[in-house]
Amino acid sequence: MADKDDLGRAGEERAARYLAGERYEVVDRNWRCAIGELDIVAVRGAEVVVVEVKTRRGEGFGHPLEAIDSRKRARLWRLAMAWASAHPETARGRGMRLDAIAITGPDPAVAALEHLEDLR
Repeated sequence: MADKDDLGRAGEERAARYLAGERYEVVDRNWRCAIGELDIVAVRGAEVVVVEVKTRRGEGFGHPLEAIDSRKRARLWRLAMAWASAHPETARGRGMRLDAIAITGPDPAVAALEHLEDLR
């Protein structure tokens, strides 16, 4: 299990660096509440962007983004609303969207990265 956890952490670190390079301000990572956890919360312009990061060594079990089904998206939106309630100073006056980042390859530091904006 530790190997999988290390892979996930490395993927989230890569995603955070990527977002910073794209002019997002990462304001929270691994935020937890009673209903779950958000990987990354960032701000860009007038939007709060909640980012789900999926890291896989390969596509043997499907593309990483396939793991974000409608049930998972609904849960992420509930978590996003909980985060906004807990951080009104950041969320107030901003829109909110849900993004996903897939990192696929044996080494997250150099693996393929795909950023899907505005999941619905």
